[in-house]
Amino acid sequence: MAQAAPAHQQEPVPLDPRSAPVPRYGQASLSDLLPAIASAQGVGGLTTALELEPADRVCVFLVDGLGWEALRAHPEEAPFLTSLLPSSLNGTGAPLTAGFPSTTATSLASVGTGMPPGRHGLPGYTVRNPETSRLMNQLRWQPWTDPYVWQPYPTVFQAADAAGISASQVSAPHFEHTPLTRIALSGGTFHGVLSAEERMDKAAGCLAAADRALVYTYYAELDSNGHRYGMNSDAWRGQLMYVDRLAQRLAEQLPPRSALYVTADHGMVDVPATAEARFDVDEDWELNAGLALLGGEGRMRHLYAVPGAARDVHSVWREVLADQAWVASREEALELGWFGPVVDERVRARIGDVVAAMTGNAAVVATDREPKESALIGMHGSATPAEQFVPLLEVRT
Repeated sequence: MAQAAPAHQQEPVPLDPRSAPVPRYGQASLSDLLPAIASAQGVGGLTTALELEPADRVCVFLVDGLGWEALRAHPEEAPFLTSLLPSSLNGTGAPLTAGFPSTTATSLASVGTGMPPGRHGLPGYTVRNPETSRLMNQLRWQPWTDPYVWQPYPTVFQAADAAGISASQVSAPHFEHTPLTRIALSGGTFHGVLSAEERMDKAAGCLAAADRALVYTYYAELDSNGHRYGMNSDAWRGQLMYVDRLAQRLAEQLPPRSALYVTADHGMVDVPATAEARFDVDEDWELNAGLALLGGEGRMRHLYAVPGAARDVHSVWREVLADQAWVASREEALELGWFGPVVDERVRARIGDVVAAMTGNAAVVATDREPKESALIGMHGSATPAEQFVPLLEVRT
């Protein structure tokens, strides 16, 4: 008796963009952090449902790339930070959400302005400038555009400084005059300190120098090592060990009536170097068809279509990526609140005609257009917990 032929394997069903996790804007996102801190210090005009216990002196230590899930998975490398996990988010032991997309320029602007991406207007790594129809890299600020036109709102540091709070930023010297610092992290005094250990010491000193203080400090190398070597590498684990020592060094120097918050701008996922995990737009004619510009980054893409092709681009990307991405039209992404509950009119056209946010550990690369970015191992930008969840660890004196 002949055996029946095996059933054909069903094609994967495209994901419904309504199933994508949405950041907790207004309640527990990075854009709520400084408004909650400064409001508790008496600064008026800031709105958030996040409430934090007041402290006269507050330091925010932002570690680039320190995702909540990665931190929890490495207790041996980060014993001090691990001991603080129960303190996260008001002692609930829960994370903050970074905001969408989960990438540095977007998140730092959210931190500094206290606004979601749809308001401050930095909705990705690279986005289209509607005035020039060219891609704008919002981390490197290339090509040049007036930063105060691109992001016109004041920062929380400026509001704190105006309210008589000693506001300061302690970071590497080369960040002092960058456009991103000017429109997202300025207000009060910038202290350029090259050594990371001395940066922690200076931050503690800034806290002690005033009765009321708001201090921000930053460390970048965990993220850069994750990009280059991946989170399974000795290089990344060594950096996490170093970050743990930096955080403890700062915590041990806190003056009285202080609070230290350790947080991050995003997490990260390692993307395997396989054709199944890396969809190459420069090698795939279907994904490239109808595209005028490819924005964003490997884990979150802004797709700018040639006139009249947006629906076709949306349909093809949904079909090709299927269960590997949430693919939404601009209107869907805005309605679902991906970029925040309100999107300013000046920001709408910076967002892709189609937005593709990856799931799992896949990425959309462009080996010809973006050779350096396409070679990265660690990537981020999407809405998955590994990228979205960041700690809000707390130490008080």
